[in-house]
This record gives sequence, C-alpha cells and structure tokens, in this order.
Amino acid sequence: MSTVAEQLRQARQAQNLTVHQVAEVTKIRTDHLRALEDGNYETFSAPVYIRGFVRNYATLLKLDLPPIMAALNSELGQTEKFREAPSLSGAGRGPLDLLMFRLSRVNWRRALVALGAVVLLAAIAVAYLGWRHAKAADPLKGVKPGLYQPAQTPGETLPLPPAAPRRS
Repeated sequence: MSTVAEQLRQARQAQNLTVHQVAEVTKIRTDHLRALEDGNYETFSAPVYIRGFVRNYATLLKLDLPPIMAALNSELGQTEKFREAPSLSGAGRGPLDLLMFRLSRVNWRRALVALGAVVLLAAIAVAYLGWRHAKAADPLKGVKPGLYQPAQTPGETLPLPPAAPRRS
C-alpha cells in the first residue's frame, strides 16, 4: 500500500490540480502542502497540524478519510519526533502558570464591577467610622483651663452713648 503522501499527490494529479490551486482552496501554505506530499513531517511543530492539514487536503480531494487518517497515524508513530503524545499531566507547571491560567479565565467586566462595588463599600465604611469617631470625640479636648479676665486696655471696649436729656 502506498503512503499517505503518495496517495495525496496521486489524487491531486488525477484531478489536474496544482499545489497553488489546492493552497488557495484549503488555505494551507504551499510549502506545507509540498511537505505533506513528500512525507516530510519533520517540518511541522506538532502532529495536530499534520492531522488537520491531511484531513482538509483529503476532504478536498474526496478521499476516504478513515483509512487515510489510520495510515497517517501509523506513519507518525514510526517517526522519532511524533512517536509519543505530549504530556497532559501538567508536570513541570509552576505557580505562575496556574495564576496566569486562572487570570485568563476571568470575566473582566464582571470583575471590574465587583471590584468597584468592594471599593465603594470600603469607602462608605471608612467614612462612617471617621464620622462616628469625630462625633464621639470631646470638642474641648486639648483646651487648657483658663479664667475670664476683662480687657485691660481701654480701646478694646466701646464707650456708652451719652444719655439723652429727659423731658419733664
């Protein structure tokens, strides 16, 4: 049986399509299409890209998908780079990764509204406590006791107006 790369190339040539025509329809870069037709899977960074590109390419060429994908999986299993699936256990992740993951899931509109409500409630609480403290404080605290003494200088008091003559 021929490889996936040979099947893709033969089906494209049988339909008289060029690599550029396939690239326009599938939106797969021409260098990626050539790598798929050459069986050069090492140019791709992850097997998910290879599987997606082959699926789209085979669908365009109207090939039977299940046997193509099964053959592709067996071919990828023979390559050193794609033999093992990436780890899904999360090993090697630190607290910063966890924090960034949590922050990426936050609905920021709701978070900002909630934060505004918390700040408003805190401001109201501080204002109330300040008002209550000012109300309970003694207004004469800090004033020294003193005696009343009349002014010694004459200019500080106003003279009494002259008495009006009496009519008898």
